[in-house]
Amino acid sequence: MVLWIKLYPSKALVALSFSGAIGLTFLMLGCALEDYGVYWPLFVLIFHAISPIPHFIAKRATYDSDATSSACRELAYFFTTGIVVSAFGFPVILARVSVIKWGACGLVLAGNAVIFLTIQGFFLVFGRGDDFSWEQW
Repeated sequence: MVLWIKLYPSKALVALSFSGAIGLTFLMLGCALEDYGVYWPLFVLIFHAISPIPHFIAKRATYDSDATSSACRELAYFFTTGIVVSAFGFPVILARVSVIKWGACGLVLAGNAVIFLTIQGFFLVFGRGDDFSWEQW
């Protein structure tokens, strides 16, 4: 798998963008289908946008140290976990108080899973600091 990614990094980028599009499609279906028609779940996009920020800050702050673990990196993991859990909890709370329907909640949760796996895949593929990294894009 790693050899395939090193040989074909553009194909990995295409696969990640395709999976991100599928996740956004689930999210949009949860909002725009005629039975649902409520756009409150789109606030989940804020969680998707801010989820990589703690990682970027920790990577910048701990760039000089060669330690396998640091307090800054562990704090970034904690904040990222809180953001991801909040993204999954938000549509459940909206469905529980009857702002959205449970079908829309299921579509938004499926979209969350796909999008967060895509974000994780992006960092696994392009975040190593090899010859080919995400900084080149």
